[in-house]
Amino acid sequence: MTQDTAHPAPQRIGVLRETFPREKRVATVPDVVEKLRQLGFAVAIETGAGDAANFSDDAYRAVGAEVLPSAAAVWQAADIVFKVRPPTADEVALMHPGQILIDFIWPAQNPELMQQLAARQVTVLAIDALPRTLSRAQKMDALTSMAGVSGYRAVIEAANAFGRFFNGQITAAGKVPPAKVFIAGAGVAGLSAIGTAANMGAIVRANDTRAEVADQVTSLGGEFVKVDYEEDGAGGGGYAKVMSEGFQAAQRQMYAQQAQDADIIITTALIPGKPAPKLITAEMVRSMKPGSVIVDMAAEQGGNCELTVADEALVRYGVTIIGYTDLASRLAKQSSTLYATNLLRLTEELCKAKNGVAVVNMEDDAIRGLTVIKDGTITWPAPPLVVAPKPAPTATAATPAAETKKKGGHGHGSSGPLPARTLALLFAVVALAFWGIGAYAPAAFLGHFTVFVLACFIGYMVVWNVTPALHTPLMSVTNAISSIIALGALVQIAPPGTAGTGRPDELIRWLALAALVLTAINMFGGFAVTRRMLAMFRK
Repeated sequence: MTQDTAHPAPQRIGVLRETFPREKRVATVPDVVEKLRQLGFAVAIETGAGDAANFSDDAYRAVGAEVLPSAAAVWQAADIVFKVRPPTADEVALMHPGQILIDFIWPAQNPELMQQLAARQVTVLAIDALPRTLSRAQKMDALTSMAGVSGYRAVIEAANAFGRFFNGQITAAGKVPPAKVFIAGAGVAGLSAIGTAANMGAIVRANDTRAEVADQVTSLGGEFVKVDYEEDGAGGGGYAKVMSEGFQAAQRQMYAQQAQDADIIITTALIPGKPAPKLITAEMVRSMKPGSVIVDMAAEQGGNCELTVADEALVRYGVTIIGYTDLASRLAKQSSTLYATNLLRLTEELCKAKNGVAVVNMEDDAIRGLTVIKDGTITWPAPPLVVAPKPAPTATAATPAAETKKKGGHGHGSSGPLPARTLALLFAVVALAFWGIGAYAPAAFLGHFTVFVLACFIGYMVVWNVTPALHTPLMSVTNAISSIIALGALVQIAPPGTAGTGRPDELIRWLALAALVLTAINMFGGFAVTRRMLAMFRK
């Protein structure tokens, strides 16, 4: 009996126990297994695959996964295989044609592995090859997820090796100064390390070749240290590029100064497809204070420090140099959960019909970027993404300026939204209105009006000069304050016991009552919003 091609049989996803030394992560977790089954897939997992991350076989069975006794059984039964580390030669030998492998592959660093996989006539989706510039790909970006975990763990490892508190303290036994932490590289891992170290109370400084990350460093509580050399370090895909020799010389000088002052240095600098750049020389290590710590997060690619040894923590010149390559694995439960969620989002893109069948659509930019081998054919590297060109200035946009010149106007084309003649006329009307108010308005009104105009001007200038990130809490506070001012103004304009008939008094009181209700809502609402905003930044 043949299978109906219009309704193909659901596929089975296999999850293996990682064999790489010190690797504790697992490619999926019980909570995600439930969601994979809702997409129509069956799930099989090798026994013990989640033990190192504290996910038992029974937890997988409880959500409907089949637990198989060996890796060979999983490779044989699975149509799609989830992994964390690249497969070994023995694992590649167990693959069968038509199988889909989703994994960290690093095709630039593993050409022999790519040839071995292609020979097995399989399809390989390298999660590390995801085009990170696509906004919709962020939910699948496992590199970002793992870098965030690694940055956090790097600070924990530094704190473990460091001999003091991170935060400054004043105790009866004496004063403890805060630790000084320098972060080299402010990508995802660096920003995670900055936020963690700052939250622990350290004085944090950071540098990156990409000047646009300075605001992100500052927002996390760090200080951006700029290299005294003008050059843009932004590369493709959100990574840094190789800098000129002049920039590197200025950068080394800045690093040498920071090394003498810092207690802890965390390096995160990587360039795709190239060895990690050497940022910290042996001479810089020698200049550091005894008891200082260096955590080299680029150790797996050769290290940013000349003295780093991969997977070891050694002491040189009194400085502890940590070169662990398994930082994400040291928080196995958290990193496994994040990685499993990334693979779930990818699976949703592969199975939009929710029928348990993955479709590798090479017309989809994200899927095409991930697919390094398709049915045995190497398709890496993917063609560059087509970036929509910036819209050119249209002819109609220049028409008003051209017409102004034709009519003998004195405008300056695109220098402003309004021609000079219109601005002059507007200024004259406003000036005339102010003259009329000053000449004929009552003295009491004129005083209040002057205060009102000055308050508007000062308030505008205050809000305009505030960082946009702070506008919401600032506006909530100013709304609350303005409510109090409005109530005070009403009391001052209409004091109780006004002479004359009772009708004006009653009208003013009713208006004051309405104003009281509205401004009370505004006032308490402003303080409520402020409190919620500030709560976001509390531990």
